[in-house]
Amino acid sequence: MGRQPFGLASPAAWLIEAGVDVSCVDLAKQKLAADAVRDAEVVGFFLPMHTATRLALPVIDRVRVINPFARLVAYGLYAPLNEALLHEHGVTHVLGGEFEEDLVHAVINGAGRGGSRTAPTAIPRLQFRVPARDGLLPLTRYATLQVLDERRTAGYTEASRGCKHRCRHCPIVPVYDGRFRVVPAAVVLADVRGQVLAGARHITFGDPDFFNGIRHADVVVRGFGREFPDVTYDVTIKVEHLLRHAEMLPVLRETGCAFVTTAVESVDDRVLATLDKGHTRADFERVVGLCRDARLPLAPTFMPFTPWTTLQGYLDLLHAIERLDLVEHVSPIQLAIRLLIPQGSRMLELEDVRGVTAAFDARSLTYPWTHADPAVDALQAELTELVGVKLSSSRRDVFARVWDLAHDRAGIRAMRHEAPLVSRAAIPYLNEPWYC
Repeated sequence: MGRQPFGLASPAAWLIEAGVDVSCVDLAKQKLAADAVRDAEVVGFFLPMHTATRLALPVIDRVRVINPFARLVAYGLYAPLNEALLHEHGVTHVLGGEFEEDLVHAVINGAGRGGSRTAPTAIPRLQFRVPARDGLLPLTRYATLQVLDERRTAGYTEASRGCKHRCRHCPIVPVYDGRFRVVPAAVVLADVRGQVLAGARHITFGDPDFFNGIRHADVVVRGFGREFPDVTYDVTIKVEHLLRHAEMLPVLRETGCAFVTTAVESVDDRVLATLDKGHTRADFERVVGLCRDARLPLAPTFMPFTPWTTLQGYLDLLHAIERLDLVEHVSPIQLAIRLLIPQGSRMLELEDVRGVTAAFDARSLTYPWTHADPAVDALQAELTELVGVKLSSSRRDVFARVWDLAHDRAGIRAMRHEAPLVSRAAIPYLNEPWYC
């Protein structure tokens, strides 16, 4: 996601403490050196997301050719979801949530706790170490925060992992199944401290939901604000938690929060209920007002294309974004996101979803699905191409193109309000936007 990878830095600290020589390679930024692979006894692959897993498979095959004697380990959210496929590619250990301790066992002893650990009931409580970042690329190689005319070097950490909620489409659920684990505030702040000393002027908290443990979050942000008054941060928080803990919004603002990402997904209450999101359209609209009152920029994310999307429903989403003055708050990629159904997804619990999905595709690592209305799939494909080639365009310009295309495909004419109510420059944003 354009950040220095916590999923390398955290296990590196555990392995180094155990006396293991560790080399970290971020394949999003670096080439894999054949010499390093030949010298390795164990090669671990961090698979936090769907795209990372797809990209890793040919690298795993290449590593086996270069060094057929190395033991291969895969860890991260998408490792257990694709366990059988990873074993086919020669991976011997597959570790899911809270992987650090098991990774040490796998490296030193040749076995994790009982072999591969993927079951939701086996989520341990770890004594977290401060991540070891010395072996990673400098923060200047990663995403930056744009604030007015200033560009700030950004770091990344995690104050908690997993999630107490079970949103039907979320890849966290098959692994954590409603559980979450907090990283002690002292460890979090020590990690931030090291990154600030390395030049960070902004920190992304990558927690799936920063308010899962509200007291913990309160301690972390107040400690952050006291120690790093000139550093900003961003967090991801569910709509329902923003409502439930609305009194914390001014605290976020006062302690340096630059913006809050929230996964809205849809403005259709039927779709939200089907996804088990825990909020309604009215809840989302109320949160927009609360954040505006707190002068806390909101960055909504969406998943507009699902089996229940209609052309009219998509237009309704565009009209809602414009009516709520959120055009400049929404990264254009969010207007084209299509539901992914990976292994283990709760989406497959639904009969109407099973009715539109094909067999699992090992190439895409998903259950492909086709919309009942070909026009909806065609629009999504066109929008993906549109936003994909307009990465440097203004959000308002891209939104206007999306608006025109969607209304044209629906056979409807609708005028937009041309005058922007808020300047894009007034809304901080990362130049490699988060999306899932």
